[in-house]
Amino acid sequence: MIGATGQTGRVAVRALAEDGWEVRAASLGGGRDAHWPEDVRAVRLDREDDAALAAVVGDGCDVVVDMVAFGRAHAHQLTGLAGRIGSAVVLSSGAVYEDDRGRGFDTQGEPDGGPRYPVPIPETQRTVAPGEATYGTRKVLLERVLLAAGDALPVTLLRAGAIHGPYCRTPRELYFVKRLLDGRRRRVLAYGGRSRFHPVHVTNLAELIRLAAARPGSRVLNAGDPQAPAVAEIGAAIDRVLDRETETVLADGAPEDGVGDTPWSLEHPVVYDMAAAERELGYRPVTGYAESLPGTVAWLTDRLRGRDWAEAFPTMALHYGRDSLFDYATEDAWLARYDREAASRPGGRSQ
Repeated sequence: MIGATGQTGRVAVRALAEDGWEVRAASLGGGRDAHWPEDVRAVRLDREDDAALAAVVGDGCDVVVDMVAFGRAHAHQLTGLAGRIGSAVVLSSGAVYEDDRGRGFDTQGEPDGGPRYPVPIPETQRTVAPGEATYGTRKVLLERVLLAAGDALPVTLLRAGAIHGPYCRTPRELYFVKRLLDGRRRRVLAYGGRSRFHPVHVTNLAELIRLAAARPGSRVLNAGDPQAPAVAEIGAAIDRVLDRETETVLADGAPEDGVGDTPWSLEHPVVYDMAAAERELGYRPVTGYAESLPGTVAWLTDRLRGRDWAEAFPTMALHYGRDSLFDYATEDAWLARYDREAASRPGGRSQ
């Protein structure tokens, strides 16, 4: 397992070990998770060091699970060990898809750049061109090189949705949890709160890894939860976990000055078809989104206790911007204007 102490890796190591595999858990720090069985062997690995990876593989192994592979170089690392690896399971991403007009995750900032995918998206949907420029293009390049290995190295590529659960470095649920902990009782959601960005819980992703490891083959499969809830449903579910009541203001159209923007906010739905995983692997989800939330929320609240959110989640702050997610002053000004406009309409303020 490469990337064993990451958010998904630590859960997948445990799932494989409990399924009877002898697991070498490789990570940059060589650490262990407290929930791993004692016979899991933790090893240090600098992924960029070809010789170090070859040494970890040693005389050979039945399967390599790679949680951190990107681009051509990492793909060639794996294919170069094909004679010593029985098969591989490699994490890819739903960010590889583009719609029939060439729009994808990379074009969202452009005018009319929001992709309009089929609902749900099958694995046969076209992808962005391979390359090293962006997250999505690097994942496509990784996929192409690995699939070209054919029978020499059977590879299952898992195109994951929005991964969620404890130990996430960029937890989307933080958007709602922090607001509730800060005493916010109103929130604004763009696109009428209808945005859907298909999530996948770490235990469901680990289950797909476990099944694929036991059934080697060359394939590409989507990885998602049984539900793809709308962002308004996610906010309401987190309210219930924390036992809070919140008024949600549903704004039509795109965010205005960032107000109403969330880590799930997309103009058009992104929902992945899970039929192939069910058919080829016998996949059945371990949990649903709402059912998994108490564990995620408990981990978030514990990590935030006594700490600034950007200190607790520096990668989140870097990715979304230190001031953009929780700009309450701009949000309050927008709500004040909304209230004035609503009060001036016949019938007064709408709820």
